Amino acid sequence: MATTLKVGVIGVGGIARTHMPGWAASEHAEVVAGSDINPLALEEWGRMHGVAKLSTDPADLFRDPDIDIIDICTPNMYHAPQAIAALEAGKHVICEKPLAPTPRDIRKMIEARDQSGKKLMTAQHFRFKGNSQAMKREIGRGVLGDIYHARSWMLRRNGFHHTPSFVLKQHSGGGPTIDIGVHVLDLTLWLMGNPTPAAVSGVAIAPLAHLEGQFAAWHNQLAPKEWDVEDFAAAFVRFDNGATLVLEVSWLLHHDVEGEDMQMWLYGTQGGCHWPKCEFLETDYATRQLSNRTLRLTKDRMEPHALECVEFARAVAEGAPSPVPAEESLQVLAILDGIYRSQREGREVRIEAE
Repeated sequence: MATTLKVGVIGVGGIARTHMPGWAASEHAEVVAGSDINPLALEEWGRMHGVAKLSTDPADLFRDPDIDIIDICTPNMYHAPQAIAALEAGKHVICEKPLAPTPRDIRKMIEARDQSGKKLMTAQHFRFKGNSQAMKREIGRGVLGDIYHARSWMLRRNGFHHTPSFVLKQHSGGGPTIDIGVHVLDLTLWLMGNPTPAAVSGVAIAPLAHLEGQFAAWHNQLAPKEWDVEDFAAAFVRFDNGATLVLEVSWLLHHDVEGEDMQMWLYGTQGGCHWPKCEFLETDYATRQLSNRTLRLTKDRMEPHALECVEFARAVAEGAPSPVPAEESLQVLAILDGIYRSQREGREVRIEAE
């Protein structure tokens, strides 16, 4: 392997823009190639970042023997086939969330990873925020005791991207459930210690998307009539250790928020905590005292989308484990897929993450 890892980016618009500062900051990697179906956008990106190897066919990057890492930033439905092709070509892969739209796809990706001997990481950037890292360390000290319940939500008021890659199932695989639900659910499971999901009862519906005049406040665009994914989902999840979770996600909820409201509560036998405030609520039964404390945080050393790229390159260079293992993403998608199945079947469904 080369001293400096060579990176090829697939899908250079949208979220890829947040990855580029991380690759630029990495002491282990540099971006040398890019691919996108839009040749004009690709050429502009190449000029902006000084990248000369450009192709509208991602297979050209997979075949390039000089490329070590593929960074996949395409719409959800293309993640699995592109990641599998890259792994089979002997590349390490970091892939935007969700790792894939279904558990079946993720299992295929894990199989390709294992056969190739390369690393596979999901770009779950909320894990790399300073407050998330601080809470993970504090919870790891056992201050909550046994975590038996969690509440998580990520809610927007008229906050959606109107493009086909988000609101058409053929490209996205789903709506806010796997667009933003994947963020808060991944963070919650990670802080809980990734208990194994056992069953889910949920709804995934679109009560607001097709109302006359429905619009996205972010860019004042009307919701496209072709919209065929949910705009709201809620679920009750059971884990095999007896713990439970309530999850709510929406792009359009009439909720008192500017931008988005992402929160999480964990409840344990010794205490509770709240993200993103990093507040811990504890009880001293001997003195009958209730106490609240908030962790002291330092400023994030890097924007989390960028930091995840830095950490993946470091893991590849040093032979360390993937910072976000695909097995943990499989747990997340098993739950999210279970919400969709529960909606279709009108009942609680069993889920299998393995």
